[in-house]
Amino acid sequence: MKQPALKAKFFVLAMALTLSGVLLNRTASAQDYRLALGVRLSNNIPTLSSSVTGKYFVTDKNAIEGLVSFGNRFGIGALLEHHRPFSTVEGLSWFFGAGGYVGFEDSDTYLGPTGALGLDYKFPAVPVNLSIDWKPELDILPAINFVPEAFSVSIRFVIK
Repeated sequence: MKQPALKAKFFVLAMALTLSGVLLNRTASAQDYRLALGVRLSNNIPTLSSSVTGKYFVTDKNAIEGLVSFGNRFGIGALLEHHRPFSTVEGLSWFFGAGGYVGFEDSDTYLGPTGALGLDYKFPAVPVNLSIDWKPELDILPAINFVPEAFSVSIRFVIK
C-alpha cells in the first residue's frame, strides 16, 4: 500500500472516532481495560512492522506495550505509554511514549529507541480495543538511520 493512502486511512479513522464521541457527548473515565492481546498491522519499512501486540496497564494511565514482529525482519520491542482520555468520548484516549527494540534480518542486527504517538479506543459493549499510532524508530545498529514511516493499526481482544 502506498504511503499517502495509508496516511489518509489513519486520518479518516481518527476523525471518525473523535467525531463519533463528540456526537454521543459521553464523558471520559479511567481506562476501562487492563490487558489486551492482538495484532498490529503496519507497513514493512520499520523493524517493528506487523506484529503480535500486547498492552498491559500498570496504572489507570500508564501502559506497557510489547511487540513481536514477523514482518520484513524478526523484531522484539517494548514501550512505556502514557494515556490521556478525551473528555468527550468514553473509551478514547491519546497516548505517547518511548521504548526500544531489537531486530534481526539475515546477518544484520537492528537496535535502537522508538517513540509512540497515537489514539486508543476500547469499544464499550464488546471486548475489543482498537488503536492507531505512529512509532518512529532510530536505528543505532547496523548504522544510524531514522525510520519515520512507522504507522499502524492495532486490534486487540480485551482479556480483563
